[in-house]
Amino acid sequence: MSIGPGRSGHLRTPFSALAKPTGALCNLACAYCYYLPKGRLYDDDQAMSDDVLAAYLSNLLDSQPDGRVEISWQGGEPTLRGLDFFRRAVALARQLRRPAQRLAHVIQTNGTLLDDEWGEFLAEHGFLVGLSLDGPAELHDAYRVNKAGRGSHAQAVRGWWVLQRHGVETNILCAVHEANQARPLDVYRYLRDELGARYLQFIPIVERDAATSRGVAPEAWGRFLTTIFDEWVARDVGRVFVQHFDGMLGNLFGRYSVCVHAPRCGTAVVVEHTGDVYSCDHFVEPGHLLGNVMTTPLSELVTSEFQRRFGADKLDGLPGMCLACPVRWACHGGCPKDRFLTTPGGEPGLNYLCAGYLGFFTHATPAIQAIARLLEDGREAADVMA
Repeated sequence: MSIGPGRSGHLRTPFSALAKPTGALCNLACAYCYYLPKGRLYDDDQAMSDDVLAAYLSNLLDSQPDGRVEISWQGGEPTLRGLDFFRRAVALARQLRRPAQRLAHVIQTNGTLLDDEWGEFLAEHGFLVGLSLDGPAELHDAYRVNKAGRGSHAQAVRGWWVLQRHGVETNILCAVHEANQARPLDVYRYLRDELGARYLQFIPIVERDAATSRGVAPEAWGRFLTTIFDEWVARDVGRVFVQHFDGMLGNLFGRYSVCVHAPRCGTAVVVEHTGDVYSCDHFVEPGHLLGNVMTTPLSELVTSEFQRRFGADKLDGLPGMCLACPVRWACHGGCPKDRFLTTPGGEPGLNYLCAGYLGFFTHATPAIQAIARLLEDGREAADVMA
């Protein structure tokens, strides 16, 4: 893999970038969405121009090493930018890539605007599509509503079946919140059995405002993961892949695939529709504006002193209680955005979800260690079910 300097002269080091072609613009108005308010940062139409697109892709590909390069799109709702925009993006990336770079296209969507034309395009270019779905209709529609307040489940499932019909690689991102936190098996079995999903991510909704009650309770978060884990480890290992479970196994081998549970962060930046680059998807705010792709190499922004400190603070800010925790290897304190509690001893930096993470990781450790031993012995992970 080439990690030499790009045209900018800066060292190429692997990082990920999440681009927002429509900024915070979305056709839905999900009650728990943290990104919709980000639209107030910009007084424009929230649409990435062709000039910014060209500058972004050129900058990204020049800054990345050889090998696999992921080009990721999110929102808001990125499909609002239209198919023609993404056709231009795919063609331009192919033109700009170096011979030793392999492009991997990724898009995260609510699925409600997908049709067969989208399905054909996404399949043709090998997109990985993440689709947001919070379980059966009554659970999904509790918060994932359109601007008229009506549920979006039927439209999202229609989009899911478009993707399946065209053979598009997919995973489901399921938010866990007050409405579905007590029904983990209903959620899991619906996604696994009725939709046939094989790749799942569960995302906890955390709200700091005490006036709202949409977020998941810490203990309920732990029970949610634990209940699904027990079903998974009894019958689905090697058949269904759940990000938290895979990430925990990776952590045991020192391979950190989930930024939330990695020791450090800072290598996953966000590119807004204007080309502005921020430290992280959860830190799109003026104090974390790093620069702009039109003027500064991404490699320089990712390795800047400010961004290095941002990433190091994830470890350096851990309270002593976390440093001594027996499941720190699996947790690493969780996402910094959720570290707004104090420990019983009064130290700041405790994750709101600590009780849930402690319960789940403690419960799952013996089975994950058993899977690790199987893999070290050259056997299949699924043998843990024998």
